[in-house]
Amino acid sequence: MRRPTRSRAYAPDPGAPPGRGCEHPGCEAAGEYRAPRSRLSLNEYYWFCLEHVRAYNASWDFYKGMSAVQIEAALRADTSWQRPSWPLGRVGALADKVEAAVLRDPLGMLAGERTRQRPRPEVPAELREPLAVLGLSWPISMDELKTRYKLLAKRHHPDANNGDRGEEDKLKDINLAYATLRKRVATEPTLAQAV
Repeated sequence: MRRPTRSRAYAPDPGAPPGRGCEHPGCEAAGEYRAPRSRLSLNEYYWFCLEHVRAYNASWDFYKGMSAVQIEAALRADTSWQRPSWPLGRVGALADKVEAAVLRDPLGMLAGERTRQRPRPEVPAELREPLAVLGLSWPISMDELKTRYKLLAKRHHPDANNGDRGEEDKLKDINLAYATLRKRVATEPTLAQAV
């Protein structure tokens, strides 16, 4: 249920109980203004007259009786609206209690740091040198191989380097490495493309 709004900031509270007196000792005025009893019970109120509610509010300290450490903890909790929080990249406080089988996360996206990547296939010994010549890493696809070969062939072609013999020898090595890798990738495409 929504409370009616006040017409002015110092107008009496519309939810004030009728005929209730000011709770300040010795005051006979009507208690038309509410003030919280304590920080632990903010929904329980004292009812005061305007003069005494102003005095109460002026002297009221939300953090009264708290140590500096407790005040700091309360301020930090207020930045997240008193809700639990955790560092980015972690699933949360319940992450350690949830079993991986319950999550049904076949790609390992939710497990965070606990996910171990599958080991990359070991590079076959006869392909280490050709891969180094082309500057590639295993596994590779046929598209990657062709793209890299075209780039290096253009760069080291003798016509692009004024007939430099060193570049010509480099191009021969590139051609040999390409032929070796192309043959292997063509015969075993599933092995080469496995991650």
